[in-house]
Amino acid sequence: MKILLFLGITFFSLQASGQSRWLSGTITDATTHEPLRNASVTLKPENKGVRTDSLGRFRLPVGDGKVTLVVSMIGYAEKTISSGSITAFDAIALVPDAKRLDEVVVTNKRGKYRNKNNPAVDLIRKVIEEKENNRPESFDNVSYEEYDKVEISLRDIDRKKLNRKLLKPYNFLFEHPDTLAGEDTSLLYPVYLEEKLSNNYLQKKPARSKQVIIGDKRVDFGDFIDAKGTSDYVNTLLADVDIYDNNILLFTNQFLSPISNAAPVFYEFYLGDTVVYNGERLVRLNFIPRNPDDLLFRGMFYITLDGRYAVTRVALTISKKANLNFIRNLHIDQEFVKTADGHYYRVRSDESADFSLLAKKKGIHGRKLVSYSKLVTDQAIPGSVFMMGTSDSLTAVTQSRSESFWTDRRHEALSAGESRVYENIDSLRHMRSFIRTKDLVNLFIAGYKSVGKKFELGPANTFYSFNPVEGLRLRLGGRTTPGFSKRIWLDGYGAYGFNDRRWKYDAGVAYSFNKLSDYGYPLHYIKAAFMHDVKIPGQELQFVQDNSFLLSFNRGKNDKWLYNDIFRLDYVHELASHLSYGFGFKYWAQQPAGSIQYIQVKSSGLDTVSDISTSQVSAQIRWAPHEQFYQGRVYRIPYPNKYPVISLQYIAGVRGVFGGDYGYQSLNLSLFKRCYLSTFGYTDINLTGTYISGRLPFPLLAIIPANQTYIYSANSYNLMNFLEFVSDHYAGVDLEHHFNGFIFNKVPFLKRLKLREILTAKVLYGGLRTENDPAKHPQLVKFPLLDGQVSTFALGSQPYIEAGFAIGNIFKFLRVDAIERFSYLDHPMVPRYGIRCQLKFDY
Repeated sequence: MKILLFLGITFFSLQASGQSRWLSGTITDATTHEPLRNASVTLKPENKGVRTDSLGRFRLPVGDGKVTLVVSMIGYAEKTISSGSITAFDAIALVPDAKRLDEVVVTNKRGKYRNKNNPAVDLIRKVIEEKENNRPESFDNVSYEEYDKVEISLRDIDRKKLNRKLLKPYNFLFEHPDTLAGEDTSLLYPVYLEEKLSNNYLQKKPARSKQVIIGDKRVDFGDFIDAKGTSDYVNTLLADVDIYDNNILLFTNQFLSPISNAAPVFYEFYLGDTVVYNGERLVRLNFIPRNPDDLLFRGMFYITLDGRYAVTRVALTISKKANLNFIRNLHIDQEFVKTADGHYYRVRSDESADFSLLAKKKGIHGRKLVSYSKLVTDQAIPGSVFMMGTSDSLTAVTQSRSESFWTDRRHEALSAGESRVYENIDSLRHMRSFIRTKDLVNLFIAGYKSVGKKFELGPANTFYSFNPVEGLRLRLGGRTTPGFSKRIWLDGYGAYGFNDRRWKYDAGVAYSFNKLSDYGYPLHYIKAAFMHDVKIPGQELQFVQDNSFLLSFNRGKNDKWLYNDIFRLDYVHELASHLSYGFGFKYWAQQPAGSIQYIQVKSSGLDTVSDISTSQVSAQIRWAPHEQFYQGRVYRIPYPNKYPVISLQYIAGVRGVFGGDYGYQSLNLSLFKRCYLSTFGYTDINLTGTYISGRLPFPLLAIIPANQTYIYSANSYNLMNFLEFVSDHYAGVDLEHHFNGFIFNKVPFLKRLKLREILTAKVLYGGLRTENDPAKHPQLVKFPLLDGQVSTFALGSQPYIEAGFAIGNIFKFLRVDAIERFSYLDHPMVPRYGIRCQLKFDY
């Protein structure tokens, strides 16, 4: 989002301009006269070129005078054309190469579609039957070299507007454009590039794989963006496509593969031409989605007719009607070659797409190229290869390869624009105007504003807020930057409530063992912090970004608060395997505020408890295999995948240490998993559980997280009041299923709106042991009252249940939930129904 916002602020108004002269035309088959897609048109001797679009068209900028074009395509004889003053060609016909393309036979015409007695469906079923034998994993041993290149470019830029005073300093970024043939040809201006070269090893028995990176290079925007997070994000959007998988993850959504076991149900298949290529008889199989609004592909295969039914080439795109946001002109082309034992192995994958917030703009172009070479399938792989690790020194070497290394080892030479992008961005990041723009973007996205080189103010959304205890609250805070120190990090804030007339504050100091901040990746730090502030009981106690402005708006009464004095000492260590662990000490003194009173019964009558103090030690471990995220300035934004996230925490309260009043133990477990269900969407499952031992007053029990704001919260109970339930043991399950428009896509009017349907359900079981029930033991602190009635309860024999239906993707950003609560409706001032909203950027 930082990249997109910066590019949008700086270049949104720019549109494509003219060149000195353009050559355009159409490439066709000399025999069938049909247009040829993906034919190569190269300008000599400059060696710049484009590929034709789906209608065989191309458009190429050239200089004045005579030029030479070379037109080529697999299966056709190359053709060279010289052009003087001509700027357009009606048709350039390529002749099939008799040595490689021996026959062309039209075998099928479209009629009323059905699966029964359909030779195209019979063929795809043969491909599905044989796909496990045609996958790379079917080899006993495989090794190969892989080259990956990811590029982000700007499109449709008006060169005249670059001469404006505001944009003139950035002209150097646009001096060497590239060209692209798509639905309409335009210029590309690369602004991001990354390359990776690796050796890869796969073994069938036992099943294992290993990638050894030997070169890694990417554009560096400095501290403006998280370089690794940006790389992970782009590679998540344009993920590697294995056509033999049942489902393909692109743009954080699952697309059903046309070779999926269920493909005949969701696709229509049509036989095309039969050709003989390099002595192999192939058939073209075209496919389209039965419902163009669903997340399905359209395109074609070339399939062998030698009994293997292997794919030798595939071209994929998506329907313009597909329920997908911001993506235009997706194209995926893959090529396969035959190995000595008859298998077909992928040697090239080329993915590209345009991103734009507006339907009629191309905006940003993304491309991912994956190329394979040095394939070896007949040699055993030593077991030691799979045991190799990655040291910091090896990583440093791979990231500092010389330009001569890349010139020699790249599978595809960089274009004119790509070859300058590393140098251009390095110059850009040192420009004063860019630094000022970067500062504004950071303020808008992360909420922090630089003050010199050593300190930044923020977060901005906490500067002003209000609540029933403090009334109007003003807060000012900040933290140090790497300019101050890469080892020692300071942060803090001061706040004042005009209703309670009390100051609040926070101060923290962290020491980083790896010269990264306490919010950098991988985490490895020790931090001490002290906070004196107000909090809502049961809400997550954070040291930053509490009391933000948006959380000031609540339903019902929100007058149960605490004054807290908290000292924390935490050690956190995060490993490259995304296993992390930590240890901590916490001293917590809490005083009731608002309508809460700590009252207990003694022999002399009712007595008020002024404060409760605890001292505790903790240990936690978290495992998130294959986790990817963008590391922001305040928090992490995870990228969804199919792998679980498991967290386990143990807490022990120690009586008598630093004034701790209670001894207890607590065990907390959580598990999150996203389950993809192909065309039916996906389900998010979140399981939580807690068990607390010891005799404790209710403020030290598990206070169930509730939500009284109008913003939907995935991690809280949205129709539960603050401090409504306490428990010393509970287990909860949260389910959220996203249909991704599967139902609405079939309703004639609704499908045009591209709405998406969501079902939610939250179920909570729990209870309170007799030893912690103030009704059974009056000496315990009593549950608080609301207008004279008890407003805090223990979970009983029935579970707490709330469920809802949501409509997402309203105007592409808004989600609205309608929620119903099904249990404990006799509690005071609880709603049975509620409407909640959420802003969500999603593809």
